[in-house]
Amino acid sequence: MTAVPEWMRPPRPEGWFADDLDELPQAPRHTELIDGALVFMMSPQRAWHARLVTALVLALAEQAPPGVEVEREMTIRLDERNRPEPDLLATTAAYDPDRTFFEPAVVLLVAEVVSPESAHRDRTVKLRKYAEAGIGHYWRIEDEDGAPVVHAYELDGPTRSYAPTGIFRHELRSTTPFPVTIDLDRLLPGRTS
Repeated sequence: MTAVPEWMRPPRPEGWFADDLDELPQAPRHTELIDGALVFMMSPQRAWHARLVTALVLALAEQAPPGVEVEREMTIRLDERNRPEPDLLATTAAYDPDRTFFEPAVVLLVAEVVSPESAHRDRTVKLRKYAEAGIGHYWRIEDEDGAPVVHAYELDGPTRSYAPTGIFRHELRSTTPFPVTIDLDRLLPGRTS
């Protein structure tokens, strides 16, 4: 058995804190913190996932109103023990080249493109954690026979839980968190319907 590298050992008995991520240059790209535990994206990313994230970022950025930025693969500091990294997010925070995370108060939308290794976290854990942090909108994008299907949720403020607002195939139309129309069938060039 191979020894665990020293940098992977938690700095304290209660585990890792959100701010510790900025002090781990040895950590693999896309390292998240969930309930004080480091989560690494170790499996290879599928081309479907990568292209879909890029296409969604471009589509959202093109339609975002002034004052809304669309980012990919940036962590959100939900609390001191949780700092997940959604595939994309829309935020009211101004661009800062040195930023390493966002606070929930400035995040309008998070979107997760589900992959086999992240399915449980994306469908249950992150759904609950983003809602509890007060993020207004959550999109979960599933692969349905090669086509993207968007499961959209909106925050019910008093309960701090998400209510489903729709399942979108072929086209996504929404007025929240800002007006957006996305032809889902055209997001992946070369895909035949």
